[in-house]
Amino acid sequence: MNNKIQAIIFDMDGVLIDARDWHYDALNKALALFGMVIARHEHLSKFDGLPTRDKLSILSTEKGLPPSLHGFINQLKQQYTMEMVYQYCRPVFHHEFALARLRHEGYRLAVASNSIRDSIEVMLTRANLLANFEFFLSNQDVTYGKPSPEIYQKAIARLGLLPEQCMVVEDNDNGVRAATESGAHVLKVDTVSDVNYCNIRNFINIIEGKS
Repeated sequence: MNNKIQAIIFDMDGVLIDARDWHYDALNKALALFGMVIARHEHLSKFDGLPTRDKLSILSTEKGLPPSLHGFINQLKQQYTMEMVYQYCRPVFHHEFALARLRHEGYRLAVASNSIRDSIEVMLTRANLLANFEFFLSNQDVTYGKPSPEIYQKAIARLGLLPEQCMVVEDNDNGVRAATESGAHVLKVDTVSDVNYCNIRNFINIIEGKS
């Protein structure tokens, strides 16, 4: 087995961008117009990391949200999310440093996120990170979002590498499941602060048997 890591694929929300609460608050703001909210414990145990379309499908199945409202609620949610992005999304030095150094060391970098294309581009641009990546994949580039491994399988194929030559940085159970099932090595982080050069470098060294 070739255990030398050649590429690193990052989730975005909760990994590179501290946006998990933005998505939660934005969706609840949209749902509140129709007398519905997602409780915090439900978000953490069931909804965290899922695409909005999947969250709305669950709400229709379990709580009777009319499917005819999905499109409008999704549109509102994206609008509210972008308002928060423009208010709160800023560069973070340890992320800028980590990605620049990893690129300098020859690692290929990509993003695979359950967010939509426009959100990914705007967030990574405002965080001054976009130029570090060869490409990014969104939930619009796959049939099934995480926890399906499809997005990571597609990213690995686009890189032209074997799964064991790639590592994924993820923060939530749905993302970890998707990354694990793709066959890549998975570094699970708790917060965006854990995404730094030392932690990534140490994980690569463990994979490659250097520590």
